[in-house]
Amino acid sequence: GFSAHIIENKKDKEALIKYGYAKYLRDALPNASFIGFTGTPIEMADKSTPAVFGEYVDKYDIQQAVTDGATVRLLYESRLAKLGLKPEERRKIDPSVEEITEDEELKSKLKSKWARMEKIVGSPERIKRIAKDIVEHFEERIKIVEGKAMIVAMSRRICVDLYDEIISLKPEWRNSDDKKGIIKVIMTGSSSDSSGWQKHIRNKKAREDIGNRLKDPKDELKIVIVRDMWLTGFDAPCVHTMYIDKPMKAHGLMQAIARANRKYKDKEAGLVVDYLGIGKELRDAVIQYTASGGKGEVYADQSKAIEKMLEKYEIVKNMFYGFDYKIFFKVEPKKRISIIPNAVEHILKGRDKLKERFIRETTALLKAFSLSVPNEKAMEIKEEIGFF
Repeated sequence: GFSAHIIENKKDKEALIKYGYAKYLRDALPNASFIGFTGTPIEMADKSTPAVFGEYVDKYDIQQAVTDGATVRLLYESRLAKLGLKPEERRKIDPSVEEITEDEELKSKLKSKWARMEKIVGSPERIKRIAKDIVEHFEERIKIVEGKAMIVAMSRRICVDLYDEIISLKPEWRNSDDKKGIIKVIMTGSSSDSSGWQKHIRNKKAREDIGNRLKDPKDELKIVIVRDMWLTGFDAPCVHTMYIDKPMKAHGLMQAIARANRKYKDKEAGLVVDYLGIGKELRDAVIQYTASGGKGEVYADQSKAIEKMLEKYEIVKNMFYGFDYKIFFKVEPKKRISIIPNAVEHILKGRDKLKERFIRETTALLKAFSLSVPNEKAMEIKEEIGFF
């Protein structure tokens, strides 16, 4: 709001100099103190929070919030390899287009650049693969971890196409009534938009009502697809998964992923699922954030949780040395009932406080497992973990 813009008034044949609101506010209140509160301070070459508001009065970083129990950790999972998306396609996608939307007045060069990238990201074949993966991933995830999800897409067109593709796979998720249905698209629009989009365009009150449905853990609404809306200033603690298929960077990316780190019941962590290869942008954002005074890791790779799960799995499994618990999965249900008390007896009679170690290590295994689903390695041992 400090920059000067030259406005041409061709009617009166004059050129006017116009500033943003920040400049006029400071002119009007020269003796006021301006204090900023932000979760994502910015310190870049052309943008700086301290330059505008002064030195930091206090800092409360993400690691401290996790330690205090105010938020939960975030885990990162890349699904690019799973989908077999071509690396050369990723190189065509520039994260700087986060700042470009199809609704703004832009130079023709930026418009064409955005359009080319939007076409790549929103190709029909790619959307089909991502929709199928999201459905499978989310259905497996909510079997283990109760919660909801947000899908972030690059454009309104992709939001609608992704919704249509998901509905074609799961028609029972669709409902034209805003008070019902498993999945909704949240976006702005106008009467000039195509007829296929109109069902997704709602007024502010209708969007708020859907937002309240998402926040209610008992409501059947489980997934929302967004482009820009609800990525800042919207908190639904039961949201535990963010599916990102949009070029993002810096504070915009940090604000978006924070939708999944709100504390809720026994939620161990939020999960950021990456379909566009934003790992580098996420690392850069973390570096930028810590350079601004924050400390601690903003996210951890899900692979670490998987390693911990497999480590604890081996420990617990070895506690059954001399007892073939795996026969439980080979016999008919009527015979299984006798195996359980024998397994319990094996642990209770164990030496060196085996019972205490079993409880401790199994608890750690369950936590690591809940952070690892629905990774294939977690799914392979889910029945054994259920037995433990």
